[in-house]
Amino acid sequence: MAPPSLASAGSALASFLFVWAMLRNYIPKELHFFISTTFRKALSFLNPYHHIKLHEYSGERMRRDELYSSAEAYLSSVCLHHARKLKAELRRKSDRPLLTIDDHEEVTDTFNGARVWWHASRHLPKSNTIFGFNSNMEERRFHKRHRQLIENDYLKHVLAQGRAITACNRQRRLFTNNSTSSGTRGRVWSHVAFEHPATFDTLAMDPEKKKEIIDDLMTFREGKEYYNRIGKAWKRGYLLYGPPGTGKSTMIAAIANLLEYDVYDLELTAVKNNTDLRKIFLETTSKSIIVIEDIDCSLDLSGKRKDKKKRPNDETERALPTATEEIDKANNVTLSGLLNFIDGLWSACGGERIIIFTTNHIEKLDPALIRRGRMDMHIEMSYCTFEAFKVLAKNYLGVENHRLFSSIRELLLEMKVSPADVAEGLMLKNSKDKDVDVYLENLIEELNKVKQKAEKKAEDEGGQQKN
Repeated sequence: MAPPSLASAGSALASFLFVWAMLRNYIPKELHFFISTTFRKALSFLNPYHHIKLHEYSGERMRRDELYSSAEAYLSSVCLHHARKLKAELRRKSDRPLLTIDDHEEVTDTFNGARVWWHASRHLPKSNTIFGFNSNMEERRFHKRHRQLIENDYLKHVLAQGRAITACNRQRRLFTNNSTSSGTRGRVWSHVAFEHPATFDTLAMDPEKKKEIIDDLMTFREGKEYYNRIGKAWKRGYLLYGPPGTGKSTMIAAIANLLEYDVYDLELTAVKNNTDLRKIFLETTSKSIIVIEDIDCSLDLSGKRKDKKKRPNDETERALPTATEEIDKANNVTLSGLLNFIDGLWSACGGERIIIFTTNHIEKLDPALIRRGRMDMHIEMSYCTFEAFKVLAKNYLGVENHRLFSSIRELLLEMKVSPADVAEGLMLKNSKDKDVDVYLENLIEELNKVKQKAEKKAEDEGGQQKN
């Protein structure tokens, strides 16, 4: 029940509005404007509430606002028990529905003695959802005391807590870029849930090298203040190189799972030109890994400068473009454009990004593309070593030591075989047969076959050279 003072004020206001509606048509425009302005000022003076609106989409590109997302996550975690209307969503790989606050629902929160009301509403004309909150004040100057608290402390608190909750609950995604000519209604990226199970524990690699990579990644993730202090964009580049089957894609998945980042798989051949490449980059988010696999095969980025062609002498030669010119016209992403993408001014738009290139032939790449500062860490994904084999044996067979390990060590020292080939030899072919000896003996047999083929090939090549 409202207090008598508020009831009297409400009755007086209703009477005034009724009389005003009857007399407004008989009042001169100048007096009408004066009375309306004075009335609005009086209402503003008497209103004890201040409002702040958080729009879901903002900016020219209408990207989802991070403060809105953080506030939505914060309220769904802290104030969920106050809400009467909820939304339920079933996430993938989860048997428990995720509950959030429904639209047009009001909840309350308390922060350092200030009470805050949150209300969700949807504006259909602009297709924006707005969370607005107001602080209740019991006296006239109450807003001045709590406004500073809300602006300086509460919003930062909501943002920090919301980010942490979002990172804990969110489903990470694997993105791929759409072709610029495919007509996807302006959508640059398509995505699916990222569910790759690879981790550094299951990655077949020398433990010391693995630790070095993990330490570098963790230093990067915690390095926001450091990068600001030295004046560099908060990004880092990794070049993964080595023969096929050595685990480059698995390494990318392990990095994503360690840092809990989204993955953007960038297909350069689907990008029309350098301008579209910049647009694609701007649509990526922070806490993400941008991957260009087999970069030596994606485009001609070997760095070999073409000689300037002499101008043709006759009109016929001018009118007929060469095959190379037709290809260049169809795909104009250049080495210069790619360098600006990873290390130019545009690379500083956003932060906490990792850029990864993979290649089977590092010698084919332009030195400018892979120099330190662009690709900060070069990681060689080599053939299977004995230390890498022990990781695979533990993963696939559950053993850390065995009498046949010494024979496998000698074979791996004498030959080059990829971790993928070794892993294939260790995979269970029959769920009923779990005899470790059988699998290790079969692996030794397969390695001996590969060794004999390699020796025969070397002999044949040696004989051809003598002839």
